Amino acid sequence: MKRPKLPGVFLFVVCLLAYFMFVKHHNAAQNHEPFRLPSYHPARPGPIGDTGPASAAAEQSFQYGIMFDAGSTGTRIHVFKFQVGNQEAPKLAHETFKAIKPGLSAYADDPDKCASGIAELLEVGKSSIPHSVWNITPVVLKATAGLRLLPGEKAIHLLENVRTLFHESPFLSRHDSVSIMDGTDEGISAWITVNFLLGGLHSADSPTVGMLDLGGGSTQITFSPQDEVRMTDIDINRTRLLSLHHSLFSKNYHYLGLGLMSARLAVLAGGVTPELISPCLAPDYSGSWEYIDVIYTVKGQKAGEPAYDACRTKVQKVLYKKVMKASEVAGMDFYAFSYYYDRAVDLGIIKEHMGGTIKVADYIEAAKRVCNSPAISYLQSPFLCLDLVYISVLLQELGFPPHKQFKLARTINQVETSWALGATFHYIESLKRL
Repeated sequence: MKRPKLPGVFLFVVCLLAYFMFVKHHNAAQNHEPFRLPSYHPARPGPIGDTGPASAAAEQSFQYGIMFDAGSTGTRIHVFKFQVGNQEAPKLAHETFKAIKPGLSAYADDPDKCASGIAELLEVGKSSIPHSVWNITPVVLKATAGLRLLPGEKAIHLLENVRTLFHESPFLSRHDSVSIMDGTDEGISAWITVNFLLGGLHSADSPTVGMLDLGGGSTQITFSPQDEVRMTDIDINRTRLLSLHHSLFSKNYHYLGLGLMSARLAVLAGGVTPELISPCLAPDYSGSWEYIDVIYTVKGQKAGEPAYDACRTKVQKVLYKKVMKASEVAGMDFYAFSYYYDRAVDLGIIKEHMGGTIKVADYIEAAKRVCNSPAISYLQSPFLCLDLVYISVLLQELGFPPHKQFKLARTINQVETSWALGATFHYIESLKRL
């Protein structure tokens, strides 16, 4: 009986393994990995549902999340695709977005009619996500201002209809998948979005930035305290992200009613009479202003002192003891959004789609210039004087000195700086702890 030629067999196996290793290495070199989030410079690959020839095993390195933003004027779907790896922070590979009008609150008297719009947006999710992972992809709806203002029963009926549609969908839906978002969660989720996009949540040592948001009805300030001992007298929310621990300071739920539109009404001494007279408006101005379904007559008032000084006095009275000053924020980096951004555009300090930077002193000097200028210069924006004074006083009350500079942005690396991304990521993380 012949003995097998073992050396020859062994040599054949070694050559075969070497060939397979070469092919594997060559194929891997041809695949383009999604870019990392900043500071890793993320990019957007092709359509979210285009998996190409990738194997089922390779697809497992991606995770998807669907977030419905149910606002007062419309409902928007965000489909996020994350690349995940062992012991690594997730990377945002792509976002699919679509919006429809009107908002859910428009169906308050006939909640069944909201079904078609929600179903339409769910189809966006189906077409954007591989069929094989539908059942492990969470779908979430968070409603904001529109439903907060509805009577309780009407809001409940709308949310129940959406919850039923989600349960009937092929996606992962739980009882908490549909809810009304409170101001605190909105502020924290926006903070998560900004720092996720900037790479500040990748490790415990990564620096984070603070977030300032000035909406119509409320204002938020959110940041991670550097010295918790000195911050014991203010509310601290603790949030676990990316398997790390970040302490977040968020006062937005205390600042309900201090958004720009709410502040206008308070400064104009509204609520008692539909006629509002104020030194914050040009002396010869007369017009109308609608807020929360009430139409007010607004008129200017000649003050005995410069208009800026008179208006600032009014604003200071409105903010007296309503805002907590945190001296620590003066030395931290902050991003500012919403009306902070819009008013900077009005002043020509930044361009609408470009963003940029602004100092507290810029708002102060602009307020002085606008308020004390001839009425003709701001008749197209009769509230510009009031808005700028309010913003400049508010920032100083929050603890920001005149020389403090903020970054203004609507997007970071082509991703909207809304709360949707942060809320999606936070929800996915919460599922991991169940």
